Amino acid sequence: MTSDAAQRTVTDEQRRQALLIWDYHQMRHQPRPCDAAIGLGSHDLGVADVASDLYHAGMFPTLVFSGATSRTTAARFPRGEAVHYRERALERGVPDEAILLETRAGNTGQNVTLSRQVLAEAGIEPRSVLLISKPYMERRAYATARQVWPEVEVVCASEPLEFDDYLKAIGDDKLVVDMLVGDLQRVIEYPKLGFAIEQDVPGDVHDAYESLLRAGFDSRLLST
Repeated sequence: MTSDAAQRTVTDEQRRQALLIWDYHQMRHQPRPCDAAIGLGSHDLGVADVASDLYHAGMFPTLVFSGATSRTTAARFPRGEAVHYRERALERGVPDEAILLETRAGNTGQNVTLSRQVLAEAGIEPRSVLLISKPYMERRAYATARQVWPEVEVVCASEPLEFDDYLKAIGDDKLVVDMLVGDLQRVIEYPKLGFAIEQDVPGDVHDAYESLLRAGFDSRLLST
């Protein structure tokens, strides 16, 4: 693409392709009571909101917020993702004693592995975990947790937003499509690196991914 303005343009066809990927990323699990929950740190404070709602719905007794400060979240969450998530949950009525903090994780594998350690140190050995993430991160979070913590049953949850509502909430269509493409690349590539279990990618989803890559939706790809 030849200009910033052009790079930010998302056509109707590209939105259709992005919607295919958005739908693929969501696991469509029905939230149900689990032994513990993990809120995966990111730029999206909606994770803390959903975690709070699910706690109040009686879905788990203990919640771990996991996440350090990254390049993309430092300005928004200067004290660290997990710390800001905890503050949000406290504002929404989750009791302090129900929240554990994991403040070192810099990727999803560390989110899960270090949260497991935090739970173990608190004397909690869950058989089931409710994994709470951004909407388009559900599948990658699931595949990662199944790889690094295969003994636990994983149920995924995220903010119940439709694709168009998420676009409006973020306010940058190009960035959202870039993030969808980047997460799908990780779903495809991470199993080869031992970071996640393999996930079947339907042909139409893979075609949409390749088309969006060719169109330049590539700012969130893995570094080579």
